[in-house]
Amino acid sequence: MNIDSIRNGIVIDHIQAKKGMEIYDALNLSELDCSVAIITNARSKKMGRKDIIKIDKNIDLDLDILGYIDPNITINIIKDDLRIEKYHVKLPKEITDIVKCKNPRCITSTENELKQVFILTDEEKRAYRCKYCETLLQD
Repeated sequence: MNIDSIRNGIVIDHIQAKKGMEIYDALNLSELDCSVAIITNARSKKMGRKDIIKIDKNIDLDLDILGYIDPNITINIIKDDLRIEKYHVKLPKEITDIVKCKNPRCITSTENELKQVFILTDEEKRAYRCKYCETLLQD
């Protein structure tokens, strides 16, 4: 398989296998006016299998979304065919409007203008709780 390299853009690498489409949807990459390549189940010495997303344009990425979906992601910024920057995302301490509280008694269920805010309560277990009702977020 041959996927062209990108001259200027972003490569989201080391995505857990089968999470690439979730990231594509969460970042609304279908709305971009450039090429986006999603490579799924690529072989990886480090991970066994991984997904990769190549975006043929420099855009602002929501690092909270990426960190929430997979905190092991690596982001590479490409300019003139060279990687000029590489960084790792982190598990966010707080996520806003990424997921919704499932508790029907939560104030966010009736007050639609309230933001859906979850606070990281256990980093090891990647556990988040609703800021308002403290309901545990379930994947």
